[in-house]
Order: sequence, then C-alpha cells, then structure tokens
Amino acid sequence: MKTATITELKKELGSLPPAELVELCLRLAKFKKDSKELLTYLLFEAHSLDGYITSVKEHISVEFDGLATTHLYHAKKTLRKILRFTTKHIRFTGSKQAEIELLLFFCEKMRRSGLQIDYSVQLNNIYLQQLRKIEKAIEAQHEDLQFDYRKQLDALSFI
Repeated sequence: MKTATITELKKELGSLPPAELVELCLRLAKFKKDSKELLTYLLFEAHSLDGYITSVKEHISVEFDGLATTHLYHAKKTLRKILRFTTKHIRFTGSKQAEIELLLFFCEKMRRSGLQIDYSVQLNNIYLQQLRKIEKAIEAQHEDLQFDYRKQLDALSFI
C-alpha cells in the first residue's frame, strides 16, 4: 500500500465536510498515544506556550528527582527516557524558543543531578549533543534573544 504525500492529504482533507473531519481526527487519536498527546496539545495547550513549557519543566524536574545516581546504567537509561520526553514535547510545540528553553533546563538539571558527567563518555556525549542542539537553535533566534540564551549556554558550558 502506497502512503499518500502531505499535499495529497491536504487536498483530500480540504474537501471533507467538518463532521467527517472530526471523526477522522478522533479515529486517528485512538490509534497512537503520541497522536492523542499531540491533539491534546493542539486543542488545549497551544494557546499558552509559556504555561506549556512550565508544565513540561515540572515533569522533567520530577523525573530528575527520581534519577538513580548510584548505577551509571540506570542513570543513562533514565536520562534517555527524560530526553525522549523532552524532544517529543519540543516537536509538539514546533517552536525554537521552546526547544532552547527546554534543552537548557534539561542540561541544567543534568549538571546539577550529581552525576559524574565528565567521567562517563556516554553521559558526556549526551550532554554535549544537547549543547550542540541548543547552539543550533540559538542561531535561528533574534539577536537580543541570542545574547540572553548564549549567556545561559555559556554558564552551562563552564560549570
């Protein structure tokens, strides 16, 4: 079975009546948890980006509070889980500002977690990759915002 392109889907969705469109959206939301979460974000939380970022940060904080620092294996596994959660919500927003703020928060929490990031190659690679993502997202921002975000990034780079 051939999958339709985005333009084909857009044309077809434009020709459907609203009731049928609602039915399709609900059916789509039933199949995948990510689809349901995205639909929830778009319908209920997209109007307040700051509030959404705050709620995601609270969830990240709770996850970091439960981070097991005694075993490196469990710490890595939990960090990757938190990072998957963070990137999923960054994709939902589609905003570079949200990406920068959430990744800065993740890196700050990772630095302050008590993990020996500098002594573990895997943890160091995770951390450095997030710093590179932040740097790339900062370049797409306005100069004033770039300055503010770079100060925060520099503080994380030299801790």
